[in-house]
Amino acid sequence: MTDTALIQKYNVPGPRYTSYPTVPYWDEAGFSTAQWVSGLQQSFLESNRQEGISLYIHLPFCESLCTFCACNKRITKQHSVEEPYIEALLKEWNMYVQMFPGRPLIREIHLGGGTPTFFSPANLKKLLNGILSGNGVHTRREFSFEGHPNNTGGEHLQTLYNLGFRRVSFGVQDYNEKVQKAIHRIQPFENVKNVTEAAQKMGYESVSHDLVFGLPFQTLNDIRKNIELTLALMPARIALYSYAHVPWVKGVGQRGFDEDDLPSGELKLQFYKTAKSLLEQAGYIEIGMDHFSLPSDRLYQSMLDKKIHRNFMGYTSSATQVMIGLGVSAISDSWYAFAQNEKTVEGYYEQINSGGLAVVKGHILTDEDLIIRRHILNLMCLLETNWLPEDRFPEIAERLKTLEDDALITITENKIIVNAKGRSFLRNICMAFDLRLIAKEPSAHLFSMTV
Repeated sequence: MTDTALIQKYNVPGPRYTSYPTVPYWDEAGFSTAQWVSGLQQSFLESNRQEGISLYIHLPFCESLCTFCACNKRITKQHSVEEPYIEALLKEWNMYVQMFPGRPLIREIHLGGGTPTFFSPANLKKLLNGILSGNGVHTRREFSFEGHPNNTGGEHLQTLYNLGFRRVSFGVQDYNEKVQKAIHRIQPFENVKNVTEAAQKMGYESVSHDLVFGLPFQTLNDIRKNIELTLALMPARIALYSYAHVPWVKGVGQRGFDEDDLPSGELKLQFYKTAKSLLEQAGYIEIGMDHFSLPSDRLYQSMLDKKIHRNFMGYTSSATQVMIGLGVSAISDSWYAFAQNEKTVEGYYEQINSGGLAVVKGHILTDEDLIIRRHILNLMCLLETNWLPEDRFPEIAERLKTLEDDALITITENKIIVNAKGRSFLRNICMAFDLRLIAKEPSAHLFSMTV
């Protein structure tokens, strides 16, 4: 089947599978905060001593709105918001520490946003010292943060480096000025170059660049130019994301341009294939979905060792059973359950300052959920999964046969393997396993298009 025919068939709304079940299919009625805490404590006992726990800290503030962004954020230029938010984060963390049946061993910390470098170096130091104080740190820790090239200064880099951070991800998106104006993200190459080289020189082991294809006004020449400029800096990792156009979810922020200004699904696939070819020629290796890595980077080694993991932070080189999300809208994961915090800053403060967790909804995974979750995780990370007889639900088998007929996957007696052609349709392949999506197709917009 041609690329055009495949796109016409498979370019449908679908999840990105940073979790299973996906958030719109959580059973909120069957969830309680008490259940979440009880299950979290059990999971902590099972895993903390060996692998430790992960922390995702959501820092939502940005000085300006990027119209491509689908993250939870609060736009403000008032930096007086920093200290009250840090105080709330530390209160929330201390509630979890008191609940844990033992001293936590911290394996991963990721600062996401929003714009983490909106916060001053002094306030980030205060936050992280509060998180780490009195707790253990894993010998193979992986601390990382997202940095805006325009406002990540040398003091940010040095402060976080001194606290054990060795990975930083810079949001680049696109270098074309017309595209930058459309998405309201103006940053010249010189800014990206300066902060990338400063991080590399300082000793950061993994500098990553985030690029987005499918943005308004983007052309094939833009994609080639973006990769050319990126290769001039040789970041250890590259995230090559397909733009998720979800204005029905995020409102006016993603209506800063006309729908007709967006490239077609067929052109987006051409963008991806062109970028992939150029990156592979330069020595990068494709990792799972939408990520590339140099062979020297830990992410590549984790893929070889089959230890690569995917969660709400994206791909990570180490798997932990427990991930605690702190801050507005952050999601926590005990493997057996998910819990999400209040989505507004005001609501978050109200719940934390009243002495309770900020959790407002979640999902307790069923035995069936756990089976499907494992298959989807294997496919997203390793591009294959063991296909045991007890896992062969009829609804899944029927859909897999269609994918096999289209040469997207190969099915053997014991395995399902994603073919080279299938990598561009990995979300669709995972959708074949999504029993909750199969049972109840959404009647309204929930997800971005898969291509």
